[in-house]
Amino acid sequence: MRNTTDFSPLYRSFIGFDHLAGLIDKASQPGKQSSYPPYNIELLAENQYRITMAVAGFSEEDIDIESKDNGLTIVGTKQTTANPQQDASKSPRQFLHQGIAERNFERKFQLGEHVKVIGAFMENGLLHVDLEREVPEALKPRKIAINGKSLLNGALKS
Repeated sequence: MRNTTDFSPLYRSFIGFDHLAGLIDKASQPGKQSSYPPYNIELLAENQYRITMAVAGFSEEDIDIESKDNGLTIVGTKQTTANPQQDASKSPRQFLHQGIAERNFERKFQLGEHVKVIGAFMENGLLHVDLEREVPEALKPRKIAINGKSLLNGALKS
């Protein structure tokens, strides 16, 4: 049984927030979400974040990172060998235990407003993606000085 939330009362009071209802609804769906590869999301500073993914067995060439429309997509694709004769000369790998999953993956993240990807690097089998929120000057709070008279011409006539 799935609980659904009625967001219609919010639509009467809040203008332009309808996309939030869609995001909440999408996040609450009980669809299959892969847990591979495992990842952390870390708050480094007030407006700086880092996503760290465990990508053992993947090289930098195997991973594609794309940022588009407030979304971040990380895709890992293991390259197959293009030369079949090279595969024939190698003896097949025999695992007694295979605990390292080297399968392809796609992980998507929804980014908040003004959050930008500023870089990515790999270290010790971990992929680090650094993010930063860049709030435009026009949206930052500012102090308004009270100087005793209107700056608009003719707005206040005494």
